[in-house]
Amino acid sequence: MLSRRGFLGSTVGAGMALAAQNSDRASAQATKKRTIVDAQVHLWKAESPDWPWVPGRKPQLPEPFSIEKLVPLMDEAGVDRVVIVPPSWPGDRNDYGLEAAKRYPNRFAVMGRIPLEKPESAALLPDWKKQPGMLGVRVTFQRTMTGLLDQAAWFWPAAEKAGVPVMFFAPDNVPKFAPIAERHPGLQLIADHMCLTLETAKEGRIKQAIDDMVALAKYPNVSVKLSSAPTYSSESYPWRDMTQHLKRCFDAFGPKRCYWGTDLTNAFAKSTYRQRITHFTEELPFLSEDDKDWVMGRSILERLNWA
Repeated sequence: MLSRRGFLGSTVGAGMALAAQNSDRASAQATKKRTIVDAQVHLWKAESPDWPWVPGRKPQLPEPFSIEKLVPLMDEAGVDRVVIVPPSWPGDRNDYGLEAAKRYPNRFAVMGRIPLEKPESAALLPDWKKQPGMLGVRVTFQRTMTGLLDQAAWFWPAAEKAGVPVMFFAPDNVPKFAPIAERHPGLQLIADHMCLTLETAKEGRIKQAIDDMVALAKYPNVSVKLSSAPTYSSESYPWRDMTQHLKRCFDAFGPKRCYWGTDLTNAFAKSTYRQRITHFTEELPFLSEDDKDWVMGRSILERLNWA
């Protein structure tokens, strides 16, 4: 028979254990409630006669990065959804990304490529989002593709009229997007990776590039992916040398116009998928829990109208 002291001790102990269980359950529920959306991952198949690559362009990894490789990585890391950005090396084709969206409609959607050098491509835009899984367009102005920016004058008004969001990657050409954003206020423009490149980092020009990026924050239709930070860092996890740059963009654009993303196959060996998440959820003190809800998924879902 329990003594009074033993009874009280057992009661308090049980109460403490129950409280701990409830706390763990609440924490797990809070974690589960946060929808995690990766704003950029490339998928590609092996080069073949029916899937040729553009001569001179090289993939980010020596092996294909397939749907079958990505899904288990998402499950292991706790990533709910991914925005697929078809890579440039297979050319302007979206079929593999759309295949992923067809197979996993609740997990994948696509920002597709379009031939910018062909003004007749404007005819594709009114029905662009009728393709199952297609959310918008991604355009690239980097290295040999930089010249496409001068050929794309037709694209911005056509995309605005069709209501097609646009992700753009234009390192060293960010100031050229100020007049585009101003002339087309109904066009959603999303800057990829803060428009940084490995060359920008190696040459010590990140600060200037971020200066150019935050200058676009005054345009409400411009937003930014705080993505691929490990690629541009000279340090190991948690990539502290990138914190100031991420904070500057976040302070300028705010939580509803900033998006977490990985560009997972870039600097693939430098981090795990889970580390890419904890970098934002545990290592950036300027982000509140509410900020994390927006940046880690809610913002990109709303911006792209991905229900």
